[in-house]
Amino acid sequence: MKLHKRIVVKVGTNVITDERGWLDHGIIESLVQQMVELKGRSVEVILVSSGSMGAGRALLNLPPKVDDVVQRQVLSSLGQVKLIEAYSTILAKHKKLCCQILVCKQDFRDRHHYLNMKNCFSALLRDDILPVVNENDAIAVDELMFTDNDELAGLIASMMNADALMVLTNVDGVYDRHPKDPNAKVIPVIEVDKETTRPNLSDEKSLFGRGGMRTKYRVASHLASLGTSTYIINGKSDSAIVRVCDGEQVGTFFPPAKNISNIKRWISSASGQEKGAVWINHCAERMLSDRSGARSLLPIGVVKVEGAFVKGDLIRVKGESGKDLGLGIACYGGDKALENMGQKGKRALIHYNHLYLKGAL
Repeated sequence: MKLHKRIVVKVGTNVITDERGWLDHGIIESLVQQMVELKGRSVEVILVSSGSMGAGRALLNLPPKVDDVVQRQVLSSLGQVKLIEAYSTILAKHKKLCCQILVCKQDFRDRHHYLNMKNCFSALLRDDILPVVNENDAIAVDELMFTDNDELAGLIASMMNADALMVLTNVDGVYDRHPKDPNAKVIPVIEVDKETTRPNLSDEKSLFGRGGMRTKYRVASHLASLGTSTYIINGKSDSAIVRVCDGEQVGTFFPPAKNISNIKRWISSASGQEKGAVWINHCAERMLSDRSGARSLLPIGVVKVEGAFVKGDLIRVKGESGKDLGLGIACYGGDKALENMGQKGKRALIHYNHLYLKGAL
C-alpha cells in the first residue's frame, strides 16, 4: 500500500457534472464513499471541488446578454450552496462532517494569510472534518483568479505538505499523442527530471470548466518537483482514488523529484508579491542551476538591481536576457544590493534556503 497519509483530491467540473453541466449526484456519492473509506484508514483528505457554476446553472437561467464575469459570479455564488449541500448530505450518511473554504490567489501570496490558512486546514484535519475548497468566484476576477482549480489544488497540496495530489478528470491520464488518435496510449509514469516522452497535450476544456490537460500537466510537473507525488486519473473510474492509495497503477503518475522546505514552498507560490528584482549574469545562472550543491545568490553575479526593497522582502531573480528564473527573500535592502553589485567577498543577497529557482531545486 502507498504510504499516503495526507492527500489532496481535486475534482474537475467534467467529473461531477452531466452533459448539461448539472451536478451528477451519483458520481459525487461514489467519490465521497472513497474519501470516507480512506479517512477510516487514518488518511487525511482535503477536497478541492469545481462544479459550483454547473450547480448554479441548474437553478437559474440568466439572460444571454449578461456579462461573462457577472454570469460567473452569480452562478457560482448560487451554485456553491448546492455544491456544499451535496457533499454535506452524503457525508452525513456516514456520520462525517465537511466545511466550506473559499479562497483567492491573494491568500497564498501574503505570508500572514498563508500561515493562517495553513493553521485552519491543520485544525480541520485534526478534528476529522473534510475541507471542501473552491475558488471564491464571487470576488476573484482578473489578477485575483487562479488559472483554474488545478492550480489551487497544487498550491494547497504544497502548503499542507501533502503526500499526494490526485487530479481527477474525465480521461484516463496523460496520453502519448492526441487522445482521439486510436493508437493513443496513457503514459503511466512521467519523471519530471528524466522526461523523454513529450505528450501531445490537448487544449480542449470542459464545457463549463476553465481547465485543460495542459494546465494539469504543468501543475503536476511543478508539484512533483517540490516533492509531492502527483496523479492524473479518471475520476469516473471505479474506486480510482482508493486504488491509487492501494498502490495500483492508475492513470499517469508523476513521482516526487525532491522534497523542499516549507519556506521554499511558500516562495514558489508567492508570485505577485515581489517588491523588486535583480538580474544575474550567465555565470551566476549556470552556478545556481547546478544541482550538485546548494548555492546562494552572491552580489558578484548581479548585474542589475530594481525596486525599493528592504531586508525580508520577496524579490524576483532574472537572467541577463530578462528570463524569469525564480524568487527569493532578500538578506538586505535594494540600496545595499546596488552598493555590493558585481563585487567579490560580499554577503549573499539571497541565501540558498530562501531561494526558489524554477526547475533547479
